[in-house]
Amino acid sequence: MQQLGKTLWEIADQLRGSMDADDFRDYMLSFLFLRYLSENYEEAAKKELGKDYPKLDKEDKRNPLSIWYDANEKDVSVFEKQMRRKVHYVIEPHYLWSNIVELARTQSGDLLTTLDKGFRYIENESFERTFQGLFSEINLNSEKLGKTLTDRNNKLCVIITKIAEGIAKFSTDSDILGDAYEYLIGQFAAGSGKKAGEFYTPQQISTILSRIVTLDSQDPARGKKTKLDKVFDFACGSGSLLLNVRHQMGTQGIGKIYGQEKNITTYNLARMNMLLHGVKDSEFEIHHGDSLLNDWDILNELNPAKKTVFDAIVANPPFSYRWEPAETMGDDFRFKNYSVAPKSAADFAFLLHGLHFLSDEGVMAIILPHGVLFRGGAEERIRTKLLKDNYIDTVIGLPANLFFSTGIPVCILVLKKCKKTDDVLFINAAKHFEKGKRQNNLRPQDIDKIVETYRFRKEEERFSHRASMKEIADNNFNLNISRYVDTSEEEAEIDIHAVMKEIKNLETNRAKLDKEIDGYLKELGIV
Repeated sequence: MQQLGKTLWEIADQLRGSMDADDFRDYMLSFLFLRYLSENYEEAAKKELGKDYPKLDKEDKRNPLSIWYDANEKDVSVFEKQMRRKVHYVIEPHYLWSNIVELARTQSGDLLTTLDKGFRYIENESFERTFQGLFSEINLNSEKLGKTLTDRNNKLCVIITKIAEGIAKFSTDSDILGDAYEYLIGQFAAGSGKKAGEFYTPQQISTILSRIVTLDSQDPARGKKTKLDKVFDFACGSGSLLLNVRHQMGTQGIGKIYGQEKNITTYNLARMNMLLHGVKDSEFEIHHGDSLLNDWDILNELNPAKKTVFDAIVANPPFSYRWEPAETMGDDFRFKNYSVAPKSAADFAFLLHGLHFLSDEGVMAIILPHGVLFRGGAEERIRTKLLKDNYIDTVIGLPANLFFSTGIPVCILVLKKCKKTDDVLFINAAKHFEKGKRQNNLRPQDIDKIVETYRFRKEEERFSHRASMKEIADNNFNLNISRYVDTSEEEAEIDIHAVMKEIKNLETNRAKLDKEIDGYLKELGIV
């Protein structure tokens, strides 16, 4: 996976020319997505048709499926019905990656037109439900590709040929290609600087959140179910957090994945990411909309008896996001029992949104800036009530400079409506990391230590502490981690007598050296 990711990144770096990394990302990832859909489809078609699948010589560059379609027009509809049942989608032969690559190899003038039609076909006809706008961020007529139609066509020929050559020797396995896709997203995020915070959660942090929300479900001894019916991320970005939860549970461990994303580019990226990781179109639902406005129909409360709730919620919303809550927000069912988060920071608005839709037995893990732990005003009122309601389970402090979008240290809040204890576990992992050139990294042992401490609610000096509600109340419901886990280093005791002795020895040695130097100077006739 790493080698494939690096190969693809080198290709991207060579080919993008004057194009911004963000712009080229859309082309690169979309072609990789098309390649996955095509290879997966052709492999399934070969199995379905068996001995009827055309066998061609190496010199014959025609697409075998195209030949079969032309020779069996009457059977195409039956074949496609079977393919929809087995792989959940259909792609007509001339839109398959292998045909696109051949058009690029032969410098065909039809490449750009075929690509455009193929993208529209996949959006509207390939799947049982439509994925409108899936490729909307790819502008095949952009002057960044070339000033004329011919220039743009030629540029695409080069890009596609290079990508095809680069990935030809690698496995088409969805896990490997999916992981390489994630690697590329991370690399583009690194090149995008602060913009990356909009859509990418570093894998190491994603792993912590996903392991935490799936722990109970993976431990039958705790009397928990071994399947999560619904998993939700209301600020899902590229979908990496949701995919990590799926990875932890296994492909059969989740009923359905739900995500919401406001940014249209990232929304499309998330949908591609799901499909590329082998998640069937019936197994996920990603909504394009604003979580703070709660504009998703399935989350409305017109019929409280049918309220949608989730067994696990993970989120990395934008930090201290400035918003403009309407005057009516005070009556919103998500906020009315607490307070409306201030305009300067929507952190608690995001948290309360997720908490409202958390099931009674569910677990929510959310990444937030440290300010939520101690800021006053409305945030203090919200924090105090959450603590009195016994919803805050764990506070985890992470090292600084883990994100592409910010260098500030952040925390993870774990919330439950089914807490069995009346204390709060504090974990200070701020000093447990590996320093990197641009970003710091959490090592596997750092992640394991955090998760195991959470799992067994272990107390360890200078790392973790279980604070009672009385202790928290005595601190005026301030959750600043340093109040509960002391990480200050004790100063070493100084033996003044030993220091004086060492000073005397140094003075004696200096006197001896002075005498030696004087001797040398006299021999040289300098003094």
